[in-house]
Amino acid sequence: MKEIEIYIDGASKGNPGPSGIGVIICQEGRVIKNVSSYIGQVTNNTAEYIALIYALKAGLILRAESLKIKSDSQLLVRQINRVYKVKNPRILPLYNKAKYLLKAFKEVEVSYISRENNRGADKLANKAVKGSSGR
Repeated sequence: MKEIEIYIDGASKGNPGPSGIGVIICQEGRVIKNVSSYIGQVTNNTAEYIALIYALKAGLILRAESLKIKSDSQLLVRQINRVYKVKNPRILPLYNKAKYLLKAFKEVEVSYISRENNRGADKLANKAVKGSSGR
C-alpha cells in the first residue's frame, strides 16, 4: 500500500489578512515535495482548510492509498474527525470539499501535532505570506 505522510499549516497575518499555506509531503521518511503558496486575503481557519485540500489533491496525484495528515490546528482536526461540528458558513464549503476528497483514499488519519512538531509547514506558510507583500 502506498502511504504518504503530509504536514500542513495555514498562516494569516490579520485574520483575515494576507495568507499562505505550507505543505510538506513525505514518503518512506523522505520529503518528496515542499509547497509554499500565497492564497490571498483569508482567515487563518480558511488557510488551514486550503492547506488540507491541497494535501488531499497531492495525495490523489501521487496515487496514495493511505494518508497520514498532521496539523497543528486543533479545530480543523476535530472538525474533520467529527468531534466538533462546522458552524462557520465560510468554512462549511471547504469542509465539504475535504470530506469529499477523503473518500478517494482507503485509509486516512488526520491527527493533531504541536506547533513545535510542525515547524517545517509553519515556516513554508509564513514564507508565502512574507513573499506576498508586493501584491
